[in-house]
Amino acid sequence: MRQPNLKPRALPPFWLPVLAGLPLGVCLLAMALPILGHGNATLSRTLYLSAFVLWVLPLTAAQRWLWRRGVAVWRIALTLLATTYAMALATRVLSLALQALSSGDPARLIEPGALNPALLFRGLEGAWLVLVAYCAVHAVVAYYAELRREQAEHLQARALASDAELRALRYQLQPHFLFNTLNAISALVAEERGAEARQMLARLGDFLRTVLDSPHGHQIALAEEIAMTEAYLEIEKARLGKRLSVSWHLGDGVLGAQVPYLLLQPLVENAIRHGIAPRSAPGRIDLRIERDDTRLNIHIGNDLPPPDPLASGEPSPRQDGRSEAVGLDNVRARIARLYPGDASLQAGIDGDDRYRVRLSLPFRLGPPT
Repeated sequence: MRQPNLKPRALPPFWLPVLAGLPLGVCLLAMALPILGHGNATLSRTLYLSAFVLWVLPLTAAQRWLWRRGVAVWRIALTLLATTYAMALATRVLSLALQALSSGDPARLIEPGALNPALLFRGLEGAWLVLVAYCAVHAVVAYYAELRREQAEHLQARALASDAELRALRYQLQPHFLFNTLNAISALVAEERGAEARQMLARLGDFLRTVLDSPHGHQIALAEEIAMTEAYLEIEKARLGKRLSVSWHLGDGVLGAQVPYLLLQPLVENAIRHGIAPRSAPGRIDLRIERDDTRLNIHIGNDLPPPDPLASGEPSPRQDGRSEAVGLDNVRARIARLYPGDASLQAGIDGDDRYRVRLSLPFRLGPPT
């Protein structure tokens, strides 16, 4: 009986169980060697070996048919036990017939009691057990194929789930960034700084064009990531003017390294929003990217606003380290997905009273462009 609502079982190639069953044929051959030249015994062993080779093909086809139809395992076992027993019995009958023919007295086959049960079932278990053993080998091969398929499907499902989560995290960046930028443009318009608002809109258009023209994978070359970050910084410079200065330090051979898409922009945005923008004096952001053997180290430091002497003790951006910032949390979650157990992000105020973000990623080069 076919089991309903089950997906088709995986089947190995037809030749694979046949090949896996060859050692059984070798065992039969090895068992026949000591009795070579002993008349009926040699004939019987030779017949068992030949029958095994002949029975393997229909037995394989039958087992595959039962497996493909989703028949319950216990039903398959009972069916194969009965089938192999019938095959072994047919082989024994043929063996007795050949022995009678080789003796020169074929008429004794039709004599009463010629095929008595004691003679008919003598040695039957040997031929039967070999066929049962082959069915067991076939079952092991089939179950292994099914296991491999399930493992592949599980890995594919995990990859799809991880990819979906990465895309969800990545798509959080653009709305967050656009909201902040449009809010800044709205503030410039409200302050009647029309020229600066128009300049910011132009920079925003350049940035969006750069983002839309970039590859849509989860990782891109560091050179492209830096280009997008600089386009974003042009927007902020249009808003903050001389209050914002940026310093880049790039080590040798890092531009081709693969990094997560939109990795730097949210970190730089946090540095500006919580460090530079609240300052009345000019502030600086330092970006240092270097390779250390198999690691890519990214350090981002920024000045902080001076402490408020009238603060009541409530947490402020410089005190809580911006740990709840959307961009920082997003980056932490994305690198955990892209480099499980092989990436780190640390953030906090250093001894020089500057806020620093330290990223360590595996150094991987992308395909040449």
